[in-house]
Amino acid sequence: MRIIPAIDIIDGKCVRLSKGDYDTKIIYNENPLEVAKSFEAHGIEYLHLVDLDGAKSSRIVNYKILEQIATQTSLKIDFGGGLKSDDDLRIAFESGANQITGGSIAVKNRAIFEKWISEYGTEKIILGADAKDEKIAVSGWLEESNEDLIPFIQDYQSKGIQYVICTDIAKDGMLQGPSFDLYKKILAEAEGVKLIASGGISTFDELPKLAELGCEGTIIGKAIYEGRITLKQLENYIIGL
Repeated sequence: MRIIPAIDIIDGKCVRLSKGDYDTKIIYNENPLEVAKSFEAHGIEYLHLVDLDGAKSSRIVNYKILEQIATQTSLKIDFGGGLKSDDDLRIAFESGANQITGGSIAVKNRAIFEKWISEYGTEKIILGADAKDEKIAVSGWLEESNEDLIPFIQDYQSKGIQYVICTDIAKDGMLQGPSFDLYKKILAEAEGVKLIASGGISTFDELPKLAELGCEGTIIGKAIYEGRITLKQLENYIIGL
């Protein structure tokens, strides 16, 4: 299972929110590049970079930070937050993203998201399926839609989507453990999906459980920043100790 630490950006700084609420912002580091380099130094190969300013303003904002991390580390970066137009996508890939995650756009403008899947290929485009009570949430989780989570994923699988990041918003940033039951359900019903678990990871012991369920990757945020999971533990997990 791939280990994918998260860096969320507001005003150029590395922050974390709880349940997607901007009022709960905690700044963990003024320098996201420094954080990315510390991940790389511990054998981590992947990064989930979220432009929270972008998510709020519906256009890419923090692409300079993406470019900095992409040019000064060898991390494979999946970038999301505010990608709404062909231009946003072009900027993200030109700035060094390996993959992009589309969440709100996949709900609000299916035509453009489906076009991206066919233009860029399923290795490059990740479906962001963020849910509250098994309903898809959009716009940096500021809005709920009436889309049911699993049919939403299945529908996009029929359009070729392979990678899906699923965050249970009720768990995000709460350090109370991930939604094992929800992931189990998705993996059973959306056959063949490469599911990346996100939200609520709080202890190292949860990682083997997610791997056992069949998750392809897991995104870890606050647990790293709060010292609940150390980079050394992740390094040992990656090299198979």
